[in-house]
Amino acid sequence: MKKQETEFDNTVQFLFSQLPMFQKDGASAYKKDLSNTVKLCEFLGQPQHQFKSIHIAGTNGKGSSAHYLASIYQTAGYKTGLYTSPHLKSFTERIKINGIDIEKSAVVDFVSRIKPMIDEVKPSFFEITVAMCFDYFAKEQVDIAVIEVGMGGRLDSTNVILPEISLITNISPDHQQWLGDTLGEIAKEKAGIIKNNRPVVISERQPEIESVFIDVASEVKADIYFSTDSYQTIYKEGFEVMKNSETLLFADRATGPKYQTSNINGVIQVVELLNQKGFHVKTEQLKEGLEKAFTITGLKGRWQKLNDSPLTFCDVGHNESGIDFVLAQINSCDFEQLHFVLGVVADKDLEIILNKLPKSAYYYFCQASIPRAMDAEKLAFIATKKGLIGETIPDVNHAIQKATTIAGSHDFIFIGGSNFVVAEIENL
Repeated sequence: MKKQETEFDNTVQFLFSQLPMFQKDGASAYKKDLSNTVKLCEFLGQPQHQFKSIHIAGTNGKGSSAHYLASIYQTAGYKTGLYTSPHLKSFTERIKINGIDIEKSAVVDFVSRIKPMIDEVKPSFFEITVAMCFDYFAKEQVDIAVIEVGMGGRLDSTNVILPEISLITNISPDHQQWLGDTLGEIAKEKAGIIKNNRPVVISERQPEIESVFIDVASEVKADIYFSTDSYQTIYKEGFEVMKNSETLLFADRATGPKYQTSNINGVIQVVELLNQKGFHVKTEQLKEGLEKAFTITGLKGRWQKLNDSPLTFCDVGHNESGIDFVLAQINSCDFEQLHFVLGVVADKDLEIILNKLPKSAYYYFCQASIPRAMDAEKLAFIATKKGLIGETIPDVNHAIQKATTIAGSHDFIFIGGSNFVVAEIENL
């Protein structure tokens, strides 16, 4: 067992250190074409075409939607693959079947088998993990795989699959240096996952960009569905889901935080359309899958409660819409003083985000242990100029400990600003 652990640790270290990785390297790891992924898949025997799939893109909500769908199909008895990124604690979180991480031995075996192609193609970290995911799902003969894009869509390494259906969630400004400066340009990149004659679901109507999706769908003869035309999810201490504004599908208090309403509409629309294509998910299985999504799939860091007193939550939301969702959720809670443990990546445009953060909160400025992290002192300097008051404690967990020490029992502590800050929380 110790030998296997060592082999796995060495393999993952090789992937982290030898291959360009967006998580640590940023722009230099972003590949603007699919050629490497195509070569890897050819070497592996085209595994991406050996299982049925759902492809999900978007700025916010794609990860949660992916976990909801995986949970629903797992609950309905299907052998369900799930590919998401980035991981928070362990590399194996990226690739799961029925909520169970890929075996460490499978990671070691795959990298050993594909080593000649790594030397020849020189792929990125993400390209390797995508190929690993396809190979694993094909070998394990999953019934359905839920595949989340990494960034964008059109040129994302996952975009070599031919899914049964595509889902596009909320679009907002993020990664503009790679995806475009305007919402329309970003939406066009996300719309790149829409395939010929394969339906696409749009989780919510955004009037300024809906024509982008309509035009792309028309070009490739794909049926397009805006889920809010058929489903309406409202939050009343839990979710109530209506169909066509008149039929109550279900009401439940356990289906997730308030900001998931638009994601749930899209997820339910996907399930309905796949039922028409031969899958069988009953309403009770749908409801149960939504209820269990954040437990049986192992989802971490999405409005996750860490402590009751003081009330402590973390969330990986890090762009404008993500922060809006977080703040709405915080504002729905009762507390005396808000404590905000905040860290960001250096390539993030802070202007809009910092302007949104409450000046009434007390901040603990920190930085994750990755090269892309913004220096905590620099973050504090910029934030102070915006009227945010606090102190600099670079180590994430030391910052959390300080907040916990200072906070009263009726206070609220929030930890976030970056995936990588959340990833460093001890005992997550």
